Amino acid sequence: MTKTAIVILNYNGRAYLEKFLPGVIKYSKDATVIVADNASTDDSVAFLEANHPEVQLIILDENHGYAGGYNEALKQIEAEYYLLLNSDVEVTPDWINPLVSFLDSNPEYAACQPKIKDYNHRALFEYAGASGGFIDSLGYPYCRGRIFDELEADSGQ
Repeated sequence: MTKTAIVILNYNGRAYLEKFLPGVIKYSKDATVIVADNASTDDSVAFLEANHPEVQLIILDENHGYAGGYNEALKQIEAEYYLLLNSDVEVTPDWINPLVSFLDSNPEYAACQPKIKDYNHRALFEYAGASGGFIDSLGYPYCRGRIFDELEADSGQ
């Protein structure tokens, strides 16, 4: 059993794999990198087999959709921690160690996430990376990273 499994669900995403997977491999030395292919019809699988034999490949029999694809893939993986990573994410050096250290030190927590910044505006948080699940005093939900139409800048918070 691996301690940390980075699981990337892929569907016809060869271009994203070609662009972002090398960084995931380079900056995730202490984790097992797994690509779960959700029945792609492009050449994603051939690309992975030819260019990244170090990546564990799970080939799903049909496209199970986003949540279903991850569920099917995770049934085939044993790890202490599962990190679900979209194929269009650029990671940076030492991105995973703080997450693992936090979870190791805080067994009462079941999940955490790194800061996710906008690829095109790197000083800002990416909306999809908004964290939280906060509710204001009026009962409106909001997340760190985006308040209505405003994206929050990373100032070390």
